[in-house]
Amino acid sequence: MSKILVYLEPNNDALKKTSYELITAAKLFNGEVWGVLIGGNREQLQKAAEYGLQNAYLVNFNGDNNYSSTQHSAILSRLVKANAFDTVLFSANATGLELAPQLSIKINAGYVADCVGINVDNGEIIVNKPVYAGKALVKSKINTANKVLSLRPNVFTAQKDSTNLNIVEYNAETNASDAKVKVTNVSKNVGKLDVSEADIIVSAGRAIKGPENYHIIENLADVLGAAVGASRAVVDAGWRNHTEQVGQTGKTVSPNLYIACGISGAIQHLAGMSSSKVIVAINKDKDAPIFKVADYGLVGDMFEILPKFTEKIKAIKG
Repeated sequence: MSKILVYLEPNNDALKKTSYELITAAKLFNGEVWGVLIGGNREQLQKAAEYGLQNAYLVNFNGDNNYSSTQHSAILSRLVKANAFDTVLFSANATGLELAPQLSIKINAGYVADCVGINVDNGEIIVNKPVYAGKALVKSKINTANKVLSLRPNVFTAQKDSTNLNIVEYNAETNASDAKVKVTNVSKNVGKLDVSEADIIVSAGRAIKGPENYHIIENLADVLGAAVGASRAVVDAGWRNHTEQVGQTGKTVSPNLYIACGISGAIQHLAGMSSSKVIVAINKDKDAPIFKVADYGLVGDMFEILPKFTEKIKAIKG
């Protein structure tokens, strides 16, 4: 039987939503699933039991709690080797995309990033990942004994399946050379949703005309409980922060609903959001490429449409 290790990320008193998605995806391997939380606490881990995780390591180590990818990858490699894990799962977010390749080198594992599909047939693992800016899917099989995968957020829907969780305290041995790079400070927008994990995203393109007009995007996002996104043109103009950029040079997202306002649909942007489950496009240009991938399209001026749309949703929600 295969042994699967899931890398869990803390988020205040619980775990990140992507961690629960990984637990659900790990069950597809029909093996023994363990979670691992480095530098967290038992209360955070207990939340994983609500999604069916039965076993987890709570890693303690000497040193401060500042995140270090080199230190975490060193701890994970020792844990994997000592306990004969053959598959390790990460989320394809900023942390996972940094850690996964480092770990794959340390444990001589084949690595596939940004997976959107998993199929296990007679013990063989076949994964799907988008290529050519999302225009095609490639099926890949890892031939090495050890395997490392990062899974795209919001693709594998987290499913609740409450169980009892066995927590094993793991005291990791580390040394100064492990922590070659450390994160000493993190600045983030308080109260704002991260586009990479949001279920709904409202994005704007250059047609928003300036930062002073972004309130119409933010108002709709507030009503929907959505994250605010932006195209590269908007970010390059300095109107929004890069953390909100969706696209090939920004973040790849897969929300349940993506509303593109005044976004033409350049291939770089489509690469970052074409896997959204439902796409709504609002654009004055009826020939805009965005309409080719949209499930619903509305030709018109977003400055006229969005305020009315927002008020209508407010009325529906009461």
